[in-house]
Amino acid sequence: MEHLKGLNQKQREAAVHKDGPLLIVAGAGAGKTKTIVHRVVNLILSGVPPEKILAVTFTNKAAKEMRERISAAIKEMSRGILDTGERPFVSTFHSLGVHIIKENTRILGLSRYFSILDEQDSGALIKESLKELDLDPKQYEPRKIRSIISREKGKFTRLEDYRERENHTLGRIVAQVWDLYERKKTKEQALDFDDLLLKSVKLLKENEEIRRLYQERWQYIHIDEYQDTNEVQYLMSRMLAENNENICVVGDSDQLIYSWRGANLKNILSFDKDYPNTKVVILEENYRSVGNILKAANMVIKKNKYRPDKNLFTKNIEGEKIGFYEALDEGDEADFVATKILEIQDSCANSARAGSLSVRARTALPLGSSACETPRLGKLAQLSEVAILYRANFQSRALEEAMLRYNIPYQVLGVKFFERKEIKDTLAYLRASLNPESLSDIKRILNFPTRGIGKATLAKILSKDTENLPEKMKEKIKKFNAILEEIKNKIMQERASAVIKFLVKHTGIERELLGGGEEELERLANIQELATLALKYDHLSNGAGIERLLEDAALASDQDSLLINQDNKKEIKDAVKLMTVHASKGLEFKYVFITGLEDGLFPTQRNGEIKTAEDAEEERRLFYVALTRAKEKLFLSFANFRTIFGSRQINTPSEFIGDISPNLLEIEKEKNKIKTIYI
Repeated sequence: MEHLKGLNQKQREAAVHKDGPLLIVAGAGAGKTKTIVHRVVNLILSGVPPEKILAVTFTNKAAKEMRERISAAIKEMSRGILDTGERPFVSTFHSLGVHIIKENTRILGLSRYFSILDEQDSGALIKESLKELDLDPKQYEPRKIRSIISREKGKFTRLEDYRERENHTLGRIVAQVWDLYERKKTKEQALDFDDLLLKSVKLLKENEEIRRLYQERWQYIHIDEYQDTNEVQYLMSRMLAENNENICVVGDSDQLIYSWRGANLKNILSFDKDYPNTKVVILEENYRSVGNILKAANMVIKKNKYRPDKNLFTKNIEGEKIGFYEALDEGDEADFVATKILEIQDSCANSARAGSLSVRARTALPLGSSACETPRLGKLAQLSEVAILYRANFQSRALEEAMLRYNIPYQVLGVKFFERKEIKDTLAYLRASLNPESLSDIKRILNFPTRGIGKATLAKILSKDTENLPEKMKEKIKKFNAILEEIKNKIMQERASAVIKFLVKHTGIERELLGGGEEELERLANIQELATLALKYDHLSNGAGIERLLEDAALASDQDSLLINQDNKKEIKDAVKLMTVHASKGLEFKYVFITGLEDGLFPTQRNGEIKTAEDAEEERRLFYVALTRAKEKLFLSFANFRTIFGSRQINTPSEFIGDISPNLLEIEKEKNKIKTIYI
């Protein structure tokens, strides 16, 4: 069995299992993607048509990697045999929802070109709903209300049931906003992220013919990161697999960190009860991290009670001890991180050349430009091999300032290309041209570029009451509608990249931005980058390219972002990564710094909220995820003092630090830091 070479015994056991339910409990770095790919290949070699196979994961990045690896494996194994070109359907849950909805828009009463609201768009519509209900958005935060609605929809809760259950002040307000929000979306032919799952699941649940169609289409189902599924995703998986139960789920209860999004631990813990004939395979061999990092991770996670017993091991070397730094405050902590990165860089084999320079001069050298060997810390070929993790976004400020101070290129994960104003404006033109009912998009672009249309006129346009407007204003509106119609015609006739180029010229966006300053020119460059990005959709015809672009833009996650250097705004590839621990899920780096390890911050404690046992276990799982991102070297740090919301706080070290044996820790002392000397 040539195609199974390179798998360990447990991976092979999972890969060759064909019929019936399969639960793969895969520890961090245990090669789960590799196992799934080999399982898919084995199914195809055993006679299962590729198009009968479905694989679902949570991020576009993970789906793209799996899709590419499966495609490459199919090409490799079909040497000398005609490749039919058919491939398994690999997507995220939300993309799968879009696929099912678009194939059934007539039944659902939707336009094929319905709009997909991203988080910003949803928040704006909820804020608008609050105002229409004479409720103050400052008192009732739209983001919080949106989060409540999203969580309830993820539980498959109906508005009527929520209204009856939550009969208190906040509950009644949420129900009012929820009701108006849903009506607004219906009017605009728009769906939010939760609707993509809800509507597709309701369709499967209520229409037996359609359910059987998809059960027949996908006879072998794979669900990645099963521990992160909520009630709706669980129901989708169950209904698709109920016909023959050929379902393989992969997950790790130790890495469930999204309960606040509705992820339900019982889904993976009860899998063998849902499917009594389940085969269980546990992958415990870690290929990512050195021994000391894994020892620390096992020590931390074993304190959790709600987990099946497993113990990660590795054949990798023991590696360096875990660096531990006690900082005076957040500024000192950030300085430690920055200077430690320089120290790693400066410890390379060619340090003799750098040794003749002052430290200040060295900080000005381009970092990560060549591979370097350090006596203790191995090889640092690129700064992108370094990650700085934190529990809360506000922590990035001090760290960013240190990166700038020491001239270290960096990127903050979460700065989304598709969330930039000029990109959202351009995409709004595309959506409005395809979906004239999308009043939110029309509102956004009506005066971009400036057309001299005031708020009173805008209100009449949105309410479709334009008969009594002055003729001059009617003419402006007529020209605007004509532009949208021309864009729609181009979408149906031209390639996606050509449509973007036409749009930016024909709408007057290019002319307006060219007449501005440096910031406007940068915005124009970003729109031009969108046209470049659209090239990947040029092979799709009859509007399908723009349709796919809009879909991908709406569903882009933090890890799909185009990241920028926060200092000079130029896009760079080789840079230290800054991100929250949540954003780091699924990623790995040679060097990892986990900062802010203070009680109340990590593990977090929100004011006025009672911490439950489940909350405590989730925080511990989050720390476990952070630890297991590191391959070769790990640094932990905490600050005795930290300024939060303008108040200087005295801190005690996180309880998590005490979970790790002192034998695995190496104290990073002040004297080891490189000092900045100004010359």
